[in-house]
Amino acid sequence: MSAASLLQEIVRSRLTAVQRDGFEATRAEMERAPAPLRFSNLLSLTSRHARDSTALSPSADERAQVERETGGVELERWTLLEAARVALLLARPDLAQDAGARALEEAFRYADEGELRALYRSLAFLPGGERFLWRTGEGCRTNMRSVFEAAALDTPYPARWFEEIGWRSVAIKCVFVGAPLWRLEGLDRRLSEDLARMALDLVEERRSAGRPVQPDLWLCLGRHGGERALAALLRELEPTNPHRLGRRAAAYGLSRAGEFERLRLLAATETDPHVSSALLEGAERSVEACVFRSLDPTGT
Repeated sequence: MSAASLLQEIVRSRLTAVQRDGFEATRAEMERAPAPLRFSNLLSLTSRHARDSTALSPSADERAQVERETGGVELERWTLLEAARVALLLARPDLAQDAGARALEEAFRYADEGELRALYRSLAFLPGGERFLWRTGEGCRTNMRSVFEAAALDTPYPARWFEEIGWRSVAIKCVFVGAPLWRLEGLDRRLSEDLARMALDLVEERRSAGRPVQPDLWLCLGRHGGERALAALLRELEPTNPHRLGRRAAAYGLSRAGEFERLRLLAATETDPHVSSALLEGAERSVEACVFRSLDPTGT
């Protein structure tokens, strides 16, 4: 089953009979490739069939199937309305052609914040994804955090299509706006010396200003950054640092740098049980970005 078909089935299963009738009527009209303005209106009117306040709440199996079919889309944080809009959008038959792309661009022009989230979430599902590189870049530059997260996080699009400068900008912006960097799909595959240097520059800026280091900055290092990175991580782990989340994040940073023996030595003298647990966990293997979820105060 294609990702589009999977998403349609997931949405149908969460609608009432009346809502499902409206959804199917809209889907039938979408299959006739409506004119751009009507296409935009149909996406807007989808709020008649689903609520944005209702979480999609996909099962683990549904999430895994969609992630597998799309190469990385994560449905966990989608709303039912977002999913319904994306499912209806994908019912349009000419999305691989210029007419479909023009209709989609017209929808972006008229969209409100909620509609923009759904439109950006749809791009990873579309054929010829490189056609929408400029548009996704716009989403990653927006000041609306919810729209930025829809364009940048829980989707394989940036890692798949962004060049290095754009990719690094997205990663660093996540830290600046407080968006969970561990949700940036493909981060572990696209670490680099330049990204590590930018992260370490920010670490030094924060410390010079007497401010705590954002834990997500340690995600940007991996095995890059050399002695400068090692020194910064060890300083963060000093017992005098009152920021437990930062110390735990630095432990994971050392793990990602391959410093397993050093982690074991530090764990032997660590008195904070939470930090000690992170040190021991990191000493077992190089941890992936998703481990930083445990450091996210929002739990999301």
